[in-house]
Formats: sequence, structure tokens, C-alpha cells
Amino acid sequence: MSDHFKEEIAKELGFYDTVQKEGWGGITARDAGNITKRAIQIAQEQMTRGRS
Repeated sequence: MSDHFKEEIAKELGFYDTVQKEGWGGITARDAGNITKRAIQIAQEQMTRGRS
């Protein structure tokens, strides 16, 4: 997953300011999991749209 994509998701989820201040190591394990969860949701939505 690209850093740009992760940054966009972090912005969407509301903790990008932490990433800017502390780097990726500054986020919680829960936030990291939420990034992954959201990325999977986005991929599934794109796959669904591609089948239509």
C-alpha cells in the first residue's frame, strides 16, 4: 500500500495530524488496523464497481 494512499485514509479517519507530527509509529495499533480495514473496503468497492 502506498504512503499516499495510507495518508488519504488517515485523513479520512481523522488521525493524519498524528502521522504528520510523530510519523507512522505514532499511531495506535487500532488506527493501523482501521487503515487496513478501510483499504480493504475501498478495494472491494472498486472490484464491485468493475463487475457492473
